[in-house]
Amino acid sequence: MKIYSWIDLLIGAVTFLLGVVFLFQGGMGMAVLAMVIGAALIYLGIRGGRIALLIFGHGAVIAGCYLVTWGIYLLPVSKPTMAHILGLPLFWGFFSILGGICAIYHAFCSCIGGRRAVPAKNRANDAS
Repeated sequence: MKIYSWIDLLIGAVTFLLGVVFLFQGGMGMAVLAMVIGAALIYLGIRGGRIALLIFGHGAVIAGCYLVTWGIYLLPVSKPTMAHILGLPLFWGFFSILGGICAIYHAFCSCIGGRRAVPAKNRANDAS
């Protein structure tokens, strides 16, 4: 079995393990979400490809919308400290939405489809 992306595999494994730790500490919603995202990143690291990246991107956007909604409900009780800003779901929801949009755009990149970009010095020769 060939590993498609070691970085995705490593980030996915760490995220999945953090989700397991959160699950044992009693945080059900965030734990399951972290485990699902971690499993998707592990699959993406092993399998790779356009379809897997599109599915991951759309899943990240959906998870981000869930987190943003949850974070908006927590705004009246949150404190304006750096730990609260980086630890609450509103920040991670926006982070997840933007990461999902990036994954969706990257799925249509020429590096995923196997086509090589034409160097700039050769473009003039190809146009004629």
